[in-house]
Amino acid sequence: MIDIFAQLEKLKKKPAGSAPTGPVEFLVVGLGNPGGKYEITRHNAGFLAVDRCAEKLGVKIDRIKFKSLCGEAMIAGRRVLFLKPSTFMNNSGEAVRDAAQFHKVPSDRILVIYDDISLDVGGVRIRRKGSDGGHNGIKSILYLLGRDDFPRIKIGVGKKPHPDYDLADWVLSRFTSKDLEVLNPVFDNTLDMVTKIVSGQIDQAMNLYNHN
Repeated sequence: MIDIFAQLEKLKKKPAGSAPTGPVEFLVVGLGNPGGKYEITRHNAGFLAVDRCAEKLGVKIDRIKFKSLCGEAMIAGRRVLFLKPSTFMNNSGEAVRDAAQFHKVPSDRILVIYDDISLDVGGVRIRRKGSDGGHNGIKSILYLLGRDDFPRIKIGVGKKPHPDYDLADWVLSRFTSKDLEVLNPVFDNTLDMVTKIVSGQIDQAMNLYNHN
């Protein structure tokens, strides 16, 4: 099994790639909570996926702007801004709104990657638009953008063990070793999902990756 902690340390040490050029055309936002204690929790699946993308691209997401950690890369010939909001999950929309307004990026070019407890661990759902589905980070983005037509990649982190289990406790619980064995291929595939969506092939991405 790939050690997720080793992946994170490797990313921190990896040199940045060549500087992207041209205007920012796309935002790729991973949702999560900042701070070491949240790194490997279910609610941070979006952060983990974006970090894996950055590792594959040879870039760092470490510049502080838009209430986020940011990094840039060229994907499918477009300059893409990666965001990891540092506002904590419930206020994620502040970072997304600020970056979108500054770079004049329309909502259909804001790709959000986040955890979904309605999907089994490792399940993937790519959608063009939709409701918040009870996810507070998406709820904040919907409220502050005033639109729901932004694409998203939902990564399954598993249902609560039983109905009475506290939801906050569940999403802030750490992934097990077995969970990470299932999720590592998903994180590895995220860059291909992002590339297809950025290049306008969202239908192909959905056909290839949507599963439980």
